[in-house]
Amino acid sequence: MAAGMGFRCEGCLGKVSIGRGLVVVLTGVLALGGMSARAVSCLTQGTIPGPERDLITAAATPLAGAVAAQNMDVLQAALLPAAVSDWEGIRAEAQAAKAVTTGGTFAWRTSYLLDATDLKAAGDAQFFCTNTDSSVTVTVNLRSLPPGKYALVIGDYPGGPLAGQLGLLLGQDATQNNRWKLGAIFAREGALGGHDGVWYWVRGRNLARQKQAWSAYFSYEAARSLLLPVDFVATPNLDKLNAEEQQLKQPTEEMPLTVAGSGAFTGISWKVTGARLDLSLHEADLGVTFESTGVADAVAARQEAVAVMTGLLRAHPDLRENFHGLWAYAMRDGKQSFAIELAMKDIPQ
Repeated sequence: MAAGMGFRCEGCLGKVSIGRGLVVVLTGVLALGGMSARAVSCLTQGTIPGPERDLITAAATPLAGAVAAQNMDVLQAALLPAAVSDWEGIRAEAQAAKAVTTGGTFAWRTSYLLDATDLKAAGDAQFFCTNTDSSVTVTVNLRSLPPGKYALVIGDYPGGPLAGQLGLLLGQDATQNNRWKLGAIFAREGALGGHDGVWYWVRGRNLARQKQAWSAYFSYEAARSLLLPVDFVATPNLDKLNAEEQQLKQPTEEMPLTVAGSGAFTGISWKVTGARLDLSLHEADLGVTFESTGVADAVAARQEAVAVMTGLLRAHPDLRENFHGLWAYAMRDGKQSFAIELAMKDIPQ
């Protein structure tokens, strides 16, 4: 992945794009050297001095409004100098955010002031953000971060169909008297089918007790996605969720999974090589990747994909009642040759 370029991340909405040198880590907590850790500090919303907090909010609020209104001129004019070259990716993320920000009344949830001014050069940084009574510490992990001061602000659209979540990464622009400017946009659903992350977490626990490992695992995955719009923040609650999920049998342990055809496909089998939560349509769907037999005709390719869906649901029947639908991605010679999504009710038994 090239520094500063837009990239696809598992579970994220669209592309995550940030300025050159501000590449965000999307996998867990970094094991950083002591030098970087000592050179940075973090303040939570309750500990940020009032005047500075007001400046951050004053800069972030019109940007959140511009994302919701799809006002690209406002967003482009507010870019950090380091993010200017990545405008196309940032615009794509803003456009993708439209669906999740529709409806509801926006409200800021929290903010973090990330001080990396003591860094000697761009480098990995791990910020420990402790609340006012030192009872909770949130960890923010950023990679290849240039020296400077940054703010991560997170808000929600309660009441909207998808209860959207919005995250903005801001940075101070030294060329404009340290004004807060835009470095990145992150947006996700905050609810699926009317249910939020806590609901999916509780359901994951219940399904685990019922020994429905795949459904439990993907419910935990949904919970994580719905609790925060970014993947580079670790909280005590998310740590607990991750620990519970790790106790489950992972779908990857069964890969490749052979599923058998039926009816017209009796005697044919396919290898399912991957399974994941797929929120492409803002529904609680699962995406499965399988090795196609190489059919080229569109009608035959669809029939094959549906047969794979049916075979998978026969192997894991609990998925049918616990998720909205399935995506089937056909692969041939390392390339995707076909893709289709069906609601569970439309997949043959």
